[in-house]
Amino acid sequence: MSVTDVPRREPAAGLLDALRAAVGPQNVVTSHDELFVYECDGLTLDKSTPGAVVYVHSTLEVAAVVKACAAAGFPFVARGAGTGLSGGAIALGGMVVIELARMNRVIEIDYENRVACVEPGVINLNLTKACSARGLHYAPDPSSQGSCTVGGNVAENSGGPHTLKYGVTVNHVLGLEVVLPTGDIVTLGGPLGGLGPLPGYDLVGLFVGSEGTFGIATKAWVKLTPTPEAVRTLLAVFPSIEAASHGVSTIVSHGIVPAALELIDKTIIRAVEEWLHLGFPLDAGAVLLIELDGLRDGLDLLAGRVMECCRTCGCLDVRAAKDDKERLLLWKARKQAFGAVGRISPSYYVQDGVIPRSKLPEVLGKIEASGRKHGLTTANVFHAGDGNLHPLILFDERVPEQIAHALACNDEVLSAVVEAGGMLSGEHGIGIEKLAFMPRVFGEADMEAMRKVRAVFDPQALSNPGKAVPMRACMEVKGHRPPAVRPPMRKA
Repeated sequence: MSVTDVPRREPAAGLLDALRAAVGPQNVVTSHDELFVYECDGLTLDKSTPGAVVYVHSTLEVAAVVKACAAAGFPFVARGAGTGLSGGAIALGGMVVIELARMNRVIEIDYENRVACVEPGVINLNLTKACSARGLHYAPDPSSQGSCTVGGNVAENSGGPHTLKYGVTVNHVLGLEVVLPTGDIVTLGGPLGGLGPLPGYDLVGLFVGSEGTFGIATKAWVKLTPTPEAVRTLLAVFPSIEAASHGVSTIVSHGIVPAALELIDKTIIRAVEEWLHLGFPLDAGAVLLIELDGLRDGLDLLAGRVMECCRTCGCLDVRAAKDDKERLLLWKARKQAFGAVGRISPSYYVQDGVIPRSKLPEVLGKIEASGRKHGLTTANVFHAGDGNLHPLILFDERVPEQIAHALACNDEVLSAVVEAGGMLSGEHGIGIEKLAFMPRVFGEADMEAMRKVRAVFDPQALSNPGKAVPMRACMEVKGHRPPAVRPPMRKA
């Protein structure tokens, strides 16, 4: 799907007046120069300027803004930090953007029951900082956790390196306060969810990952996790990405579930090392970053078992971080990997399909072959323990032919994921980016069931329309995405 497929509609004067009455004139932006900032999220393939941007500071203001849009029959989209990577926050057709970043309070931390109540604009990492002194942390840790917000994590069901052991966002959300597309305020679940399953339907589980199509979360009750007593972080060096992939499957097949199990290929290793000078081996084909945590007793024994698994798969070297400083440096290499790509390529495009771990060597080989076919370099840094790929397609946006080749390569990557029995997204969401591939995975009856569920929450289709599920099966893919004029893509 392309933004050019959606007719543009400007908000009428009456709607703008209602928005100003709801939040104050100073909190409604209509100037083109200011709206320009909100034309895309972290995926910059497609851009669409909003009809207006509204800054909200409370649940009541969100409800008032939504009611004004509903009365006018005008679509809207919620937005936080804008770090999403699937176009989920793009204001298709001139939607009203409801900006939640100023709703950024940690409302309450219940240390006894290990529950926090937060607003949607709270930065993910700031929640951990708020409770770390009491030996707790918020486990979901996207690589963008220093900037992404809890509300966005809820919308996309975000993951991260440590979700192999601790689970994705939905496993940590107990309850939500939600403004429905009618403007009504409801509570789904609640803090008592920490005591066990609540009676009735799991509406929290349904809402998390709905990509803003069911309404807007204005408050979240989330679990806090005890900080582990001890941590062991290992770096295993392999001669090839295939050998490292076999190492991943071998570790898990031995009944070991690391807290994190990340794979970094040779292209990323060199980019990171040239930038941060961490002592990574430049002759490695790939490395595994493996983290184990838990009780101190027995953790060294477990680390020894993991090392032995790596050796049986032909690793060249495997060692443990000698102290917390070295551990943080290893994680810095992983967390800063995307930024390091800027040293070797002016532009990149990243995917996030999920495949069975046993298919890693096969699919990674197809990704590399696709890059060669299109004359492009591909790089890999991803959550290998989950089979959650993050291939980066490197290209130069100043060369139009390379943009076309990057898009074609991306389509082949998603095709390889589907053919391997995988899923289109592990954490970035479908947004508008992967809509055309949904019929490859789901039948029309399946997608119609999804549309009916959405209609229960949003009968007027005003809340982030055009995202997550194709409107109809006319979006069938035949190997390439529908033709569209694409603007320059994001620079690393």
